[in-house]
Amino acid sequence: MSLQNTTFVLGPLRCRWQPHAHGHAAEPTVRSWLAAELDCAVDAIPLDRSARGRPHLSTPLEHIDVSWSHSGDGLLVAWGQDIQLGVDVERVRPRPRALELAQRYFTGEETAWLEKHAGYEREEAFIRIWCAKEAVLKAHGHGLAFGLDRLAFAETREGLSMIECDAELGAARDWSLIEFVPAVGYRAALAWRART
Repeated sequence: MSLQNTTFVLGPLRCRWQPHAHGHAAEPTVRSWLAAELDCAVDAIPLDRSARGRPHLSTPLEHIDVSWSHSGDGLLVAWGQDIQLGVDVERVRPRPRALELAQRYFTGEETAWLEKHAGYEREEAFIRIWCAKEAVLKAHGHGLAFGLDRLAFAETREGLSMIECDAELGAARDWSLIEFVPAVGYRAALAWRART
């Protein structure tokens, strides 16, 4: 599969999709792209990590948030201003245990929604929910350890929307989500809310 560098503007976010060798550290690539986007030197990008490992920019760029994810041969990076954001990307591939994983980690309503699908459609729906959940949990800063069942998504006319969540995530209505296809064979989700 041939992947090409692509820049997207989605909502209040700028994103970059590009080829990336799986297993290689993404941080140098992230720093380079951010430097080009923010018109500064690579060594001027103050990229740090929280105690839980969440990347963030510090002074003088603390008003900018960044998140990235890689899967297969691709890397997706996003940044935005005055928001908390998270991004997840997954390569589309067979997931024969999708329903089993959903029954263990998703909400009952999400699992019931998946059960209405079969074969490839079920796998695609599973990936969509997984990406949405992981994007929000990355933005929150706790990652998957927070618990996939502590936030719930449902299909709407606009795509997946968070309908309820644990109080630690704030109000579900405060979160925005965009699902998209950054390249053939991949699904992605971007989640954000106003900085708290």
